[in-house]
Amino acid sequence: MSSVAVLTSGGDAPGMNAAIQAIVRVAASQGLDVAGVLDGYDGLIDGTSRPLTQRTEDGLIVPVPDVDSAGPLGGTILGSSRCPRFHEPEYRAQAAEHLRSLDAIGLIVIGGNGSIAGAHAIANEMEIPVVGIPASIDNDIGLTREALGVDTALNTIVEACDRISDTARSHRRAFIVEVMGRDSGYLAMAAAAATAADAVLLPEVSKSFDETVDAVAECIRDSLSASRKKRRTLVIKAEGVGIPTHMLVDEVEAQLEDIDNLEVRGTVLGHLVRGGNSSFRDR
Repeated sequence: MSSVAVLTSGGDAPGMNAAIQAIVRVAASQGLDVAGVLDGYDGLIDGTSRPLTQRTEDGLIVPVPDVDSAGPLGGTILGSSRCPRFHEPEYRAQAAEHLRSLDAIGLIVIGGNGSIAGAHAIANEMEIPVVGIPASIDNDIGLTREALGVDTALNTIVEACDRISDTARSHRRAFIVEVMGRDSGYLAMAAAAATAADAVLLPEVSKSFDETVDAVAECIRDSLSASRKKRRTLVIKAEGVGIPTHMLVDEVEAQLEDIDNLEVRGTVLGHLVRGGNSSFRDR
């Protein structure tokens, strides 16, 4: 019986499991088995996979139990990896052989920029249809309005910033919060709008170290001035901005030492942003 193969590759993103679940359900309804390739392109090269469908006593093809319950979960039940070997033609040829051994009539790749580039390479080098499903919280995939994982990540960031704002207002503090996104400032920009942040630092806007420090210090000084009577300042910093958050906090605090009882704190949300059950949009 012919099958469809599916893999998840690169950084995990909420919604990957929902996509796997949808693929398996639709394929099963069309009488196709589904093979799940384990650990991304590494699994395709090494020939490691597992069935995502099973047959009932009356011959129907249905999802295996853990796929049936996987939809809401963050991460990926198939595992993922970044696979430098896939850049080499010899390893892509090895992957192609393993794909043929699965009797796959098509391959579905769920992942980010590098993963979609790998899917493109397979499509060019093999006589098999390949579909790429963009999944990356960075939202940096060309011709894609919103990749899987973005909505969940933004909701996580907004919730974290709301909580940080609660404590900031209690103590009249300024917070610099770093969010993920690699070289894209999309998460930072969108989160800044949603949380009414006082400023946002984006990698797409090139500033020197001194210019960045001066701009953040001026923002905090203005925001917490006596005339405004504010008690919270929130600055969101994209991961791709090339100044470590702790260093930025130290330099800004040094510029603002003339303000009594002012504390500037830094929080790096990091991989917290990539986890969690997927939102409605990502499912």
